[in-house]
Amino acid sequence: MAAIASARGGARTLLLDKGDKLGRKLGISGGGRCNVTNNKEPAELIRFVPGNGRFLYSALTRFGSREIAAYFESLGIPLKEEDHGRMFPVSDKAKTVVDALVREVRRSGAEMIVNRKVRKVIYEEGHAAGVLLEEGEKLESRCVILATGGKSVPHTGSTGDGYAWAAEAGHTITDLYPTEVPVTSDASWIRERELQGLSLRDVTLSVLDGRGKEIVSHRGDMIFTHFGLSGPAALRCSGFVVLALRDGKGPVTIAIDWFPDVAGEALTAEWTAQARSEPRKSLKTLVRQKLPERAVPLLLRLAGADGDTEAANVSKRIWLKLTELCKGLPVPATGTLSIEEAFITGGGVSVREVDPKTMGSKRMTGLYFCGELLDIHGYTGGYNITAAFATGHAAGTAAAQRAVKEPGSRNADCPAQIRQPK
Repeated sequence: MAAIASARGGARTLLLDKGDKLGRKLGISGGGRCNVTNNKEPAELIRFVPGNGRFLYSALTRFGSREIAAYFESLGIPLKEEDHGRMFPVSDKAKTVVDALVREVRRSGAEMIVNRKVRKVIYEEGHAAGVLLEEGEKLESRCVILATGGKSVPHTGSTGDGYAWAAEAGHTITDLYPTEVPVTSDASWIRERELQGLSLRDVTLSVLDGRGKEIVSHRGDMIFTHFGLSGPAALRCSGFVVLALRDGKGPVTIAIDWFPDVAGEALTAEWTAQARSEPRKSLKTLVRQKLPERAVPLLLRLAGADGDTEAANVSKRIWLKLTELCKGLPVPATGTLSIEEAFITGGGVSVREVDPKTMGSKRMTGLYFCGELLDIHGYTGGYNITAAFATGHAAGTAAAQRAVKEPGSRNADCPAQIRQPK
């Protein structure tokens, strides 16, 4: 998107990729279907970008979800809206989106070179002057846009190369950490895989610090794994788990509310009323009517209850304990899977050192940033791709304006020059 915006802005533009083809990460997004954006207004989109979302306001105002959707429609890619505002190509194939963007790069007049790795960005007298390739070739340029991504999903080429180049320009790189990643737990019943593979629909997960104070809560689907928790709701909690542990707010617990629309008192009343109407039924039989069968033995054990006890003989204390577990099953969170296994990288180039309108560096003239390289991260659901497209469009547009209008601009007057080093 940055290359297209730059070329459309009249600048001689070269798109470099160290991989053998463009768009690898985009090609696996959205489960291979590419969730190109989320159909929300800028202010609402920002709510779903917990990592410095306000920084995106200017970029989203100019090139937000509506503009992104219209852009892809103009490229001949009809979109459809699914749950929670997620926008997908009608084809349900990410390749449709990748191929259209590559065609648009060509149509815009930008050059593309793949299989060429950048060794370093060249800085001269306070401005970006080009890049040095691994083979020793020097490409001179008035502006350089870094769109190298974070450190998550490294097999797509996203290995964090841009952080070092930004640091060399004087930028602060905030601590990197995994977000949108499964959560790990050392609970004995997790280690023993009692609930492995059990999926829960429409539950609420709350992240609690060591004092029991709620940090954040998210409602959605989840799944128990052999190492902890996964699924959309768990992924949204993951970054908060990492930060709480990092900041010494542990031990961290994730509490699972199995019935978010039912108050605890109401749930206890339902069970006790059912026990009065069916007094000869066993406790485990009554509980199975509300909970997944696989979960019943665990919850009864944690409540200190005998599942074979007749309902009429179950004490109020047991009913209250079962309610407590159903409204907040505690899962100790020890961390998450690694940053390489995460969907998104938290941290990155400090947004305080980047102009939110242009994505231009405040430390180095002619240097621009976009996408996950910045200290910006959102939830899954089209928010990160929206941020990437919006910042890419802003960076490309601003870089082109500088390259074309600046007197003596190498970019404006001639194509990128390749020089062999002495």
